[in-house]
Amino acid sequence: MKRIIAKSTLRGFWEKHRDCEQYLKTWYQTASNAEWKSPNDIKKMYANASIIADNRVVFNIKGNDYRLVVKFNYSLQWAFIRFIGTHREYDKIDSTTI
Repeated sequence: MKRIIAKSTLRGFWEKHRDCEQYLKTWYQTASNAEWKSPNDIKKMYANASIIADNRVVFNIKGNDYRLVVKFNYSLQWAFIRFIGTHREYDKIDSTTI
């Protein structure tokens, strides 16, 4: 992805939840270097990712302790972080509209 918006969202989260810092940094580095053209490309790298509506993908972070929802614009190679939270917090949102 040419651009991931916004790393500061991830940083703010891992500062509160230190146990996921390295997992989020690894995801960010992987996504930054990826050239995902479709959800299928993501699934090749992250088999446990869930493809949902409106070009959104849910990533399981740290063995599914945390959930990361990202909206992709594949043609522009942009990724928009829409949500990062605990599994319990994720259960309270609508990941297709957040």
